[in-house]
Amino acid sequence: MIDVVGVGDGDFRDLPTAMRTLISQARVLIGSRRQLERIPQMPQQVRRLLPSPLHPGLTDLLHGVGAAAESDDDGLVMLASGDPLLSGIGSTLIGMLGAAKVRIHPWISSEALARARMCWPAESTLVVSAVGRSIDAVRRHLTPEARLIVLCPDGSAPAALARLLVEEGCGRSRITAWWHLGGPAEGSRSAEARVWNEARTPDLVLACVEVESTGALARPSLGAAPGRDESAFEHDGQLTKRDVRASALAHLRPTPGAHLWDLGAGTGSIGIDWALAESRARVSAVEVRPERAERIARNAARLGVGASVKVVHGDAAAHLHELDAPDAVFIGGGLSGELLDTAWERLPIGGRCVAHAVTMESEAILVAALRAHGGALTRLSVEQAEPLGRYLAWTPLRPIVQWSAVKAMPVGARRITDAETDRP
Repeated sequence: MIDVVGVGDGDFRDLPTAMRTLISQARVLIGSRRQLERIPQMPQQVRRLLPSPLHPGLTDLLHGVGAAAESDDDGLVMLASGDPLLSGIGSTLIGMLGAAKVRIHPWISSEALARARMCWPAESTLVVSAVGRSIDAVRRHLTPEARLIVLCPDGSAPAALARLLVEEGCGRSRITAWWHLGGPAEGSRSAEARVWNEARTPDLVLACVEVESTGALARPSLGAAPGRDESAFEHDGQLTKRDVRASALAHLRPTPGAHLWDLGAGTGSIGIDWALAESRARVSAVEVRPERAERIARNAARLGVGASVKVVHGDAAAHLHELDAPDAVFIGGGLSGELLDTAWERLPIGGRCVAHAVTMESEAILVAALRAHGGALTRLSVEQAEPLGRYLAWTPLRPIVQWSAVKAMPVGARRITDAETDRP
């Protein structure tokens, strides 16, 4: 059993009596150097520093100190910053050991202190962590008048955040950096992103961002709704157009934590729209052409979902066995009966599948899929108004045939073969 105790940047005596007692009586106390220095020395207490990097060394650390605490159920205490479950070590330990092995004792989080300083209600504030991940994670949340609290890895992050805001056309957004919140060294700096002081702040810092309206509204990637303008993506002309993409996402139905296979991903627009729709959604984007695979990774990073999109370079049919099971599948390129069959078999009951066809041969595969698995077959035709001399005329885009289905309990299901698609 591990007790995870949240502490602040203030004095040890500021903590409630029960939490001070828990820390004082621990046989083994684990924390960062800064945290341990604030705790009075206790007789017979073993102290250990948290490893860096954290994840690779944490298991070895726990095995090493476990023997010193195993004779007492209350023997092992780990210190955390504020709320251990707010992008903290508590979440990591629960993921490693399970909830039955961890007890959480929260203190006032830095996020709560920041909201108090800013007078921001919790319901109007979004917390974004850039700790252990790219500052690009902020990009997806730049909506008009959004209030963001960005958890920073170190004192260089506020300046990087300011540069990001200027790059996104949100240079008039106001940043307020707070450091050592709740402690004797608490301080702050506030300015618009376009005139932000590049000097590094103290490392124990977070940044409060008030996003401006005008610049945010002009962003082509604005909002969570699918169907972003093509200009939001770097592409070579081969990408699913916004109207068709919006239809595909409407059938794929992104949900928190769900995993999408984007097969023949091309530019990655389907998978990226999926990841942008839900903050915890995941994508495995499989693309055979190396330059397109690299482009998918760039697009995902630039739109703030690089951590959610795993790019797999290679033939989709050869790599499906390596991927985690999907909750939804989209097949945009390289469609074949074998690929669709394999993907359908890996889908769980209730999983969603969408496939697009632009040739008569690939249309036949989708007709066979409809016969084998049910669902719906739809022909999508989009026309756009373009100049024709002094006038406007409708210019049609290439029609798309879309098959969409939800996997139900199998009743006499059969495989699709490529030979079957030759039937009239």
